[in-house]
Amino acid sequence: SLADQERSVALNDALDDNTRRFAVLHRDIVARFGRFPHRNAVLGRVSTPEEERFLAEGGFSG
Repeated sequence: SLADQERSVALNDALDDNTRRFAVLHRDIVARFGRFPHRNAVLGRVSTPEEERFLAEGGFSG
């Protein structure tokens, strides 16, 4: 959930910049799509056109 991702960012603030960067990336993806689009195929979900564009452009690589 977005609340979980916000908490992750807050907890990772105390860690190194790379860890925080990934927490922010995850939070922003959930804020934008409400889920992680890169998990759609394995979970049997249909991607929206916006999610497909995001993934095709390498939108998540971490």
